[in-house]
Amino acid sequence: MSPSEVSQRTDTNESLKQGGDTTNWPTDGTALICIDPWLKPHAPALRQRYAVFKEWADKIEKHEGGYEKFTRGYEYFGLNVQSNGNVVYREWAPNALSASLIGDFNHWDRKANPMKKMTHGVWEISMEISGGEIIDRLPAWIKRVTQDMNVSVAYDAIFWNPPKKYEWKNKTPKKPSSLRIYEAHVGISSVEGRIATYDDFTNNVLKRIADLGYNAIQLMAIMEHAYYASFGYQVTSFFAASSRYGTPEALKRLIDTAHGLGLYVLLDLVHSHACKNVLDGLNMFDGTDHCYFHGGSKGQHSLWDSRLFNYGHHEVLRFLLSNVRFYVEEYKFDGFRFDGVTSMLYIHHGIGTGFSGGYHEYFSDQVDEEAVAYLMLANDMIHKLYPGIITVAEDVSGMPGLGRPVEEGGLGFDYRLAMAIPDMWIKLLKEKRDDDWDLGNICSILTNRRHMEKTIAYAESHDQAIVGDKTLAFWLMDSEMYTNMSDLSPLTPVIDRGLALHKMIRLLTHGLGGEGYLNFEGNEFGHPEWLDFPRVGNNNSYHYARRQWNVVDDKLLRYRYLNEFDKAMQHTEEKFGWLASHQAYISLKHEMDKIISFERGNLLWIFNFHPTKSFTDYRIGTEWAGEYHVVLNTDSKQFGGHERIDVSIPYFSTPEGWHGRKNFIQVYIPCRVAIVLSHKSTA
Repeated sequence: MSPSEVSQRTDTNESLKQGGDTTNWPTDGTALICIDPWLKPHAPALRQRYAVFKEWADKIEKHEGGYEKFTRGYEYFGLNVQSNGNVVYREWAPNALSASLIGDFNHWDRKANPMKKMTHGVWEISMEISGGEIIDRLPAWIKRVTQDMNVSVAYDAIFWNPPKKYEWKNKTPKKPSSLRIYEAHVGISSVEGRIATYDDFTNNVLKRIADLGYNAIQLMAIMEHAYYASFGYQVTSFFAASSRYGTPEALKRLIDTAHGLGLYVLLDLVHSHACKNVLDGLNMFDGTDHCYFHGGSKGQHSLWDSRLFNYGHHEVLRFLLSNVRFYVEEYKFDGFRFDGVTSMLYIHHGIGTGFSGGYHEYFSDQVDEEAVAYLMLANDMIHKLYPGIITVAEDVSGMPGLGRPVEEGGLGFDYRLAMAIPDMWIKLLKEKRDDDWDLGNICSILTNRRHMEKTIAYAESHDQAIVGDKTLAFWLMDSEMYTNMSDLSPLTPVIDRGLALHKMIRLLTHGLGGEGYLNFEGNEFGHPEWLDFPRVGNNNSYHYARRQWNVVDDKLLRYRYLNEFDKAMQHTEEKFGWLASHQAYISLKHEMDKIISFERGNLLWIFNFHPTKSFTDYRIGTEWAGEYHVVLNTDSKQFGGHERIDVSIPYFSTPEGWHGRKNFIQVYIPCRVAIVLSHKSTA
């Protein structure tokens, strides 16, 4: 959630008392009130949005054979091989008067293969609309498109039907209880200034991710997009995996190999909008502006310069729901990060609108009920057909119920992204001196999430890595990153501070921020440069559209310290599972000493953010009596620290109340250091 979305949260015990036995909860979409009584005045709105969802779900069940048949549209539409070997092509283009299938096979003769008009017309490439104009279109359901820049910037549709199907070797891993996501872009995953391939990623990057201790990969820019610099967010062909990285079989090998390494693979799914391209996109598909999209201004996103889907149309729902299922069936993706959910949820698309957290903002006439119903249908469908699938929502508004099951009246997502957290860190580094950090506010934003709705926390993602913004490493050290990151050079105050805070910021976010964690490719080692795709503005250069693995692999450079810490952080979470535990109990936020202490995942966490003060025998309250041992220490030499803490020495609790806890321990906690301790309870 953004800093402005201070969503009202209910006390855990009170909400459980209100909820009681879930079997007695209402079934009309208002069960969310049992978790959050503040929603009670909005019961009619909750009931209404659930009714819209139910109407669609019942219609699909009655007339389409349920989700099972309705979401297999890709087996009916587009180019498909029948059991007798014939190839059948079908397309939905309701406003076309006639259509022909053309291509190399018939020398592009528009008269050679006319299509028969049916309830759902059989259209591809060439259509004659009511005005008599002949227009060419790529198939909407095409599964492979390629681009030959020597001929045209527009893509060509390919009938992809290899004689030998890919043979999957590995089973899908067990669904992670603690989700640790590595957000990655295949094309930038090479040291070289070029577009990396699926095979490059499989051979050179997957093992890095697994070794670091992540258990999921979120792949960006997979759905085909004509403009590389759009980061994959201007999709042209929704069923086609991007050909710029290789073949569909190469992508399957990537996912298969990831599964063999124990990694879940999530797809960055873009259903919030579509590219405006006409020749190789969905725009003006049948000659009108309202085939797949809303007509007129309602179908235009003014900031993104893209088209907006009509989520209230039967065939659009078939297209989008089938698209979700296709990537599970064809490529065995294990989940989806739904992009641009805020834009979908509201008629204003979040443009020029701030969210104060007032519930009236979530249940006003500005909420798009059709889009809400689509998201409910998508989550309901995917979780019923594939219980192991994970869905994540990118929403900045804080919509209540986004992360609760559809049957409760929620939208059905498993997780939401904590989008306020990276904004907070950047704002602190940009505007505040270290002495002026407000620890209370930091802790508030890190823990400001809706009760019983799981959150993915992150200190930075791809958004902060793009040119025009700055990563945490750049905010901390860009003045010296090109001159003083070698162990052969003196450790300057700038680099020393940067290394220390980079580790502490990520660890605090990991420990307090949510029930999952996300990192963008390269940020784990403080990637030395921003990300900028080839475009006119940079003379189509690939210099910044790559990841410099060479700097983390160089044993003389200090980037390796940050990488080693990230590895230790992920593996420590794997051992103790704090992300899957209850939200932390924060016992101390000392503004003068700059100390934060909390308990989570059966661990005691202590942070000293003071730039100069170290403390000896500092009392830390704890609920647990017994013996404590350090399991993670940001000051360790292997992480580029000063080795000021002897981790071999145990700590013992004293049975005396402190900071509201039953016991305390006394620790040495140096400046700009964090330690995490496990305990052997004597209780």
